Amino acid sequence: MPSRPDRRCWFTAPLRWACQCVARLPQRRLLALGGALAWLLTPLLSRRRRIARINLALCFPELDAGAREALVRANARASITGLLEMARAWYAPSGLLHDLADVQGLEHLRAAHADGRGVLLLTAHFPHLDLGARLLGEALGEPLSCMVRRVGGNCGERMMQEGRRTAFAHVIGKKDVRGLLRILSRGGLVAYLADQNFTYNSAFVPFFGVQAATLTTTPDLARRAGVALLPYWCQRLPDGRYRVRIDPPWQEATGGDPVAFAARYMRELEAVIRQHPEQYLWWHRRFKTRPDGEVSPY
Repeated sequence: MPSRPDRRCWFTAPLRWACQCVARLPQRRLLALGGALAWLLTPLLSRRRRIARINLALCFPELDAGAREALVRANARASITGLLEMARAWYAPSGLLHDLADVQGLEHLRAAHADGRGVLLLTAHFPHLDLGARLLGEALGEPLSCMVRRVGGNCGERMMQEGRRTAFAHVIGKKDVRGLLRILSRGGLVAYLADQNFTYNSAFVPFFGVQAATLTTTPDLARRAGVALLPYWCQRLPDGRYRVRIDPPWQEATGGDPVAFAARYMRELEAVIRQHPEQYLWWHRRFKTRPDGEVSPY
């Protein structure tokens, strides 16, 4: 027998309908709505803004207090707008996405994916993360899979999983390494993130000049699956469109050293962030884990 609907999740149906409406908005209106929501919601996010202030003080010490506070506000707007961009990623018809992105380096992905080989696509936590993966899949003509952290079985989490299943080929749990390897070995394209604070399988490498605990097993995953590892980045441009850039494979450039790979990942990510510093997940406690003798800044 079909399971009874969870009465606690009564709000998900109207919220899903709202997301489907947002997904079809013209880009200018979507961004304007994001600005309005940021004005309403930012005062309620004091803890997140406090974390962002600490991160930005560590990463941009050259900025004065006023400039950093302006960046905190811009980051809140980008982060809240990212919720609307997520809705577009899940529910927008393909026809509405055709002119929304400039995809660079697609030849690298096509070469790595030749003969149906899988590809591990390394990216980072930007507010428009889901939309970037959707835009890349649209440009290639094949949906990506994604590996995400599942935070529980609550109503919002279930809605997120449902939305992602409409946009991506597979949704893989963050610790489901077997599932990841299986999909890669079958020729899947998987978006993968390793830029948050890790307490296991990690090494301290510089990120904006600050030692940051960074996962070191990413190249080994690609090696075990027998696939190429390509970084890609997505940024929203001042005109509201997006630039998706795919880099050539990195493994050869780091000589197989996992710590060197992690250091390059942070170095390249830093260069991308500096182009649009408001478009990053500064609400995450990136520097929580510290080397021996150092205290968490949070």
